[in-house]
Amino acid sequence: MAPRRPRSSAFVLALAYGLLVVYASLYPFGPWRWPPGVDLASALRLPWPPWRDPFDVTANVLGYLPLGALLCIGWRRSGRGRAAAWLAAVAVPTLLSYGLEVTQLFVAGRVPSRVDWVLNVAGASAGASLVLLLDVFGLLHRWQATRDRWFVTDSAGGLALLALWPAALLWPVPVPLGLGPELGPLRGALLALVQDVSWAEALAVRLEAAGPQAPLPPLAEALIPLLGMLAPCLLAISLARPGWRRLLLVAGALLLGIGMSTLSTALAFAPAHALAWATPVVLPAIAAGALLALPCTLLGGRAAAALGLMVLGVLVGLVAQAPVDPYYAANLQQWEQGRFIRFNGLAQWIGWLWPLGAMAWLLTRLTQRGD
Repeated sequence: MAPRRPRSSAFVLALAYGLLVVYASLYPFGPWRWPPGVDLASALRLPWPPWRDPFDVTANVLGYLPLGALLCIGWRRSGRGRAAAWLAAVAVPTLLSYGLEVTQLFVAGRVPSRVDWVLNVAGASAGASLVLLLDVFGLLHRWQATRDRWFVTDSAGGLALLALWPAALLWPVPVPLGLGPELGPLRGALLALVQDVSWAEALAVRLEAAGPQAPLPPLAEALIPLLGMLAPCLLAISLARPGWRRLLLVAGALLLGIGMSTLSTALAFAPAHALAWATPVVLPAIAAGALLALPCTLLGGRAAAALGLMVLGVLVGLVAQAPVDPYYAANLQQWEQGRFIRFNGLAQWIGWLWPLGAMAWLLTRLTQRGD
């Protein structure tokens, strides 16, 4: 009986990336209408635009390049031949892009284009071709051998979550590293939905009465970045093999946490304020989170997963209580409506859902046999 091939994290990342592509392509998801003067045959042919923005050309190519690359890696690692892997890695983005371009016809404010579709296919083809080039030189095999030395079997989901953690940190949050659903925006969105609904008047009154949350106590303000640093470290420890590699992963998480917090602040508040997040409370808390992770490197994988599950539960509970101050909200509006409008919502959803996805994966880690 042939040995079972480990599942590839490339497929998990491709699925996550594909969902982000769908979100970016169809945002703001309305208003929906049938385009005037367009019949079904014309819609399926897609219009040819009279002009092209150079940024759009680049974005359409580069936007689909990672998707083609990830799918090609996944199918190669699943045992498919090079030709079959390349064809599948190009076919899926081709169909996805075509479906999204046709759907954009029915979203007011979106401009579908046959050129966009061709550029998307070109990007996916380039990504898949790059992977095959690396495969020819044996680099994919070397990466797989390195992964087997560093991580336990069936770590695909955990590795995908670790890869998504830096992207989750890009979304500006009230407290650095405070990932998880924020009650303020969720309350506002729910209130907008039920504001004029007669049978939901009681719920609307409760939501309005809830109002803004009280300021966090100093202990909670320090615990959020501490736990926000400790959580990805424990996730990494739970899927890494014992030894010095775990120490490197903790150090890498610390550098990524600091670097992405700085980048997020620079994008939201201008480069001159890039280090505004590093307050006398937050910076020592992040360092304390990394220091607490060091003795955890001696734990077994499932013990680290159990501890990580508890840490994430406390973190999500604290973040849900964090208020949104007016200065933060004003700068967040610049992120949402200004130069970052093309990426509006993507990093936000990753930041909100990352802790929940990590908790789900850690639960599955607890059920795995062995350590």
